[in-house]
Amino acid sequence: MSRVHRHRMRISRQRLIQLAAAALFNGYAAGFQRGRIFTGGSKAVCVPVLNCYSCPGALGACPIGALQTALGAKRHFPFYVLGTLMLFGVVLGRAVCGLLCPFGLVQDLLHKIPVPKRTVPRRLDRPARYLKYGVLVALVILLPAVLVTDAGIVPPLFCKYLCPAGTLEGGIPLLADPNLRKVAGALFGWKALVLAVILAASALVHRPFCKYLCPLGAFYALFNRFSFFQMRLDQDQCVGCGKCEAACPMQVEVTTDINHPECIRCGKCKSVCPTGAISSGFACRAGRKKEEGRA
Repeated sequence: MSRVHRHRMRISRQRLIQLAAAALFNGYAAGFQRGRIFTGGSKAVCVPVLNCYSCPGALGACPIGALQTALGAKRHFPFYVLGTLMLFGVVLGRAVCGLLCPFGLVQDLLHKIPVPKRTVPRRLDRPARYLKYGVLVALVILLPAVLVTDAGIVPPLFCKYLCPAGTLEGGIPLLADPNLRKVAGALFGWKALVLAVILAASALVHRPFCKYLCPLGAFYALFNRFSFFQMRLDQDQCVGCGKCEAACPMQVEVTTDINHPECIRCGKCKSVCPTGAISSGFACRAGRKKEEGRA
């Protein structure tokens, strides 16, 4: 099997998984027809990805929205939400971002638009990667935990002011209701602008939201180095051609740090490797430990 054919098959598998996940998390088709959100029992269950609770088709709750709501209400510590996120982080790491996230799929598809691509200069790119950790700590955790309104709750700040997935999946579809269109004001205009900038940037730069702003990606990145699902590079087979690093959409230095926190486990490095030196899966962690033991 040629390297090009192997690469195409890998991308097709990734796309099928992404589409299946998007359909699974947003399977309430009647919601889109009626312009109303699903309110069944499954809405109490958090999905592992950024998927807006207000999306008419959403069958579950967004973990970032649920985390902010629990912290803002100050009634109980969000053990369930954090436990769910930690479970997926320990098992998959940022494979959740590369394979399961619907907004990641949107960015991937937009990047296929045939326009000139841009690379953010390294001096700007590297420090900008830490913005998502600031969003996680400030907007998602600290401010909801310390700010209290007259009603005794804090609105989900990330969802309200920044989240582009919420605008795309929830805000825009719900505007089919004329009553909601009448009350959409400056805040919706701001959120629409944020969404437009990120979508436009996605055509030029691969996954800009994942790289720089997504708090969920920041959380999963903390687990990347020791999650059960791992990437592995066989140094004996590697010829140092650099094709893996050229193909990586997240600019990971594959040959020196293949399980870097920025790796979303998309598999592009694996599919372009001419010698098959790169592998991925749950068995790779054991293989890596054996190699470290021999070293």
